[in-house]
Amino acid sequence: MSFTLAIVGRPNVGKSTLFNRLVGKRLALVDDQPGVTRDLREGEARLGDLRFTVIDTAGLEEATDESLQGRMRKLTERAVGMADACLFVIDARAGVLPSDEIFAEILRRKSAHVILAANKAEGAAADAGVIESYALGLGEPVRISAEHGEGMGDLYAALAPLVEEAETRQIEEAAPETDVDVGEEDEETGPRVPTRAKPLQIAVVGRPNAGKSTLVNAILGEDRLLTGPEAGITRDAISVVLDWQGVPMRVFDTAGMRKKARVQDKVEKLSVGDALRAIKFAEVVVVLLDGQAPFETQDLKIADLAEREGRAVVVAVNKWDLEEDRQGKLKELKEEFARALPQIKGAPLVTVSALTGRGLDRLNEAVMSAYAVWNRRVSTAKLNRWLAGMLELHPPPAPGGRRIKLRYMTQVKTRPPGFVVMASNPEKLPESYRRYLVNGLREDFAMPGTPIRLTFRGQGDQNPFRTKKKKTPSRLRKHLGKGPLGG
Repeated sequence: MSFTLAIVGRPNVGKSTLFNRLVGKRLALVDDQPGVTRDLREGEARLGDLRFTVIDTAGLEEATDESLQGRMRKLTERAVGMADACLFVIDARAGVLPSDEIFAEILRRKSAHVILAANKAEGAAADAGVIESYALGLGEPVRISAEHGEGMGDLYAALAPLVEEAETRQIEEAAPETDVDVGEEDEETGPRVPTRAKPLQIAVVGRPNAGKSTLVNAILGEDRLLTGPEAGITRDAISVVLDWQGVPMRVFDTAGMRKKARVQDKVEKLSVGDALRAIKFAEVVVVLLDGQAPFETQDLKIADLAEREGRAVVVAVNKWDLEEDRQGKLKELKEEFARALPQIKGAPLVTVSALTGRGLDRLNEAVMSAYAVWNRRVSTAKLNRWLAGMLELHPPPAPGGRRIKLRYMTQVKTRPPGFVVMASNPEKLPESYRRYLVNGLREDFAMPGTPIRLTFRGQGDQNPFRTKKKKTPSRLRKHLGKGPLGG
């Protein structure tokens, strides 16, 4: 999709609602209060037969300083410069405000193509605002209602020539490429190879103000996401696609997650829900800790959540540039990690500085290593030889004097690795013995840190003749059929 459309306008004119309408999903957070959107969010839009990239931007503010509103405006202006066209949205019911006139002048200077859209235009109450919008000098307004889907045909008519022009230009400029593709089916036993169509999904999570957006910007090599000293700037789970050291990846920058009791604001509840969804859809979760206050209770809960969801986990300690005694601090971190998070024992622990960019190479190696372990598969023959050794070293208990027998083991899934052991009386096997086997799997098959799912199943009745009825000989059946005395 070569054509990019940026949706811009004052706060609370319906930009995010229109964005969700175009992408066909509720990706952007929507609420009645203004200023919910802060970062740039991209999505694949569909309008009839048109396919293009749409960018949801923060509401244009008049502030131009280094305040939060000023930084939001700079980010929006950057999106305007990147996009092929801008969709300038006004509130038809509120009419044209002085700030609309200021922003219209800015768009005329910064964008080659500006489409004026009068949103919330359903009903006669919006007629006056639609007529006023002609004074902005941006041509005839497209009358739409993002909430109810009205006016999408008129918007299609305004966008179609621009999209076709961009596609024609791309075809002319594109160099011929060799049409060679390697199917994912060629690698059946190894991990899925990330491609541009299906990049590696990574979610960066942590407490507020840990430096998640700054870290993603450092990986991108540009100030793509809004950052600052204020806690809780990020609200949406923003995804960016990039090639990180040659590997296609989609990185989700999520909102900071505080203790549930402290989350009272409606928008913050929506933000945390968005972050939780990002964890569920991710393949690797980077739990970012604040190096000045690592391994707090909320950090442990976030890491435990990622493990329970079955994601590959990487723990990264940020703000390492502020640390003086790095060797001593690193030793403390490793000891605390092993004590506080035994469920992901052996997971990669790396130190980074999102501000200076140091440690990003180590973080990339840790992500790829965790992803490879998450996809690891062990043959059934190796597993059963290993199981025999583990049973000889430490036999299972014998509740009631009858030894529990573990007869057979196989791996049933990857992502994360899942194993099934056929056993007699599996319900009587204690949790301690399950942990003994899981720890052995981690150490002997090089699967540190990744969640391991181990299930015990009863073998049931192994006698194939137990349920079959005995056949009565035909000679006896003949006599029995004549009566109770055989005739």
